[in-house]
Amino acid sequence: MRAGDRAYSLLRSDIVEWRLSPGDLLAEVEQSARLGVSRTPLREALARLVAEGLAAPHAGRGVVVSAISLEAVTDLFEVRLPLECAAVGRAASRGDRDVFAALAGEFARAGRLIEDDDGGQDAYYALVARLDQCIDDAAANRFLLQAQKPIRTHLARVRRLARDNPPRLLASAREHEQIALALAAGNADLAEASMRVHLHHSLQHLLASPRDSETPRARPG
Repeated sequence: MRAGDRAYSLLRSDIVEWRLSPGDLLAEVEQSARLGVSRTPLREALARLVAEGLAAPHAGRGVVVSAISLEAVTDLFEVRLPLECAAVGRAASRGDRDVFAALAGEFARAGRLIEDDDGGQDAYYALVARLDQCIDDAAANRFLLQAQKPIRTHLARVRRLARDNPPRLLASAREHEQIALALAAGNADLAEASMRVHLHHSLQHLLASPRDSETPRARPG
């Protein structure tokens, strides 16, 4: 892997997983030493992060991790809604119903994951990612996938705001179960309606979150 690609991948992961928080300075000398790359590939990585909106130039400071504002979250969901609904609509008519039925069963049991303090929430988000992947595979539209990719990058970061809130995660699991059940039934209208309900509740939860939760501490490990 090229040094620039490696630096980009590591920094992106640190930002999405909140090991680097909004406002943190991405100083070239410090990050070059930490990542074991020269300043040229690091600058390439920083430019890519800025282009994606994960970092931003800051006058007099260089490049910093970008903030997550409530306005940005609203804008994100405004674009996400039609894309996700289009994806589940296509997946309902094209997907393997047994696959989605099995996923629905996993979401029905997801409370055990969410209540497990030893990596349970990470396992739950991995389950959500598997549902997303199965929807993408069933929808089979590369242009739709390309449109969703940058949105999901920011979404993975925003989702951290729901961590440490088991009631919301339990409700989210039930909502995902309903989406998976609709897909297992091959019902496109119900799948889209279930997705709309889930996105509405997710957005309302994020908007109602205390402002100081916009920079949560990274979970141990």
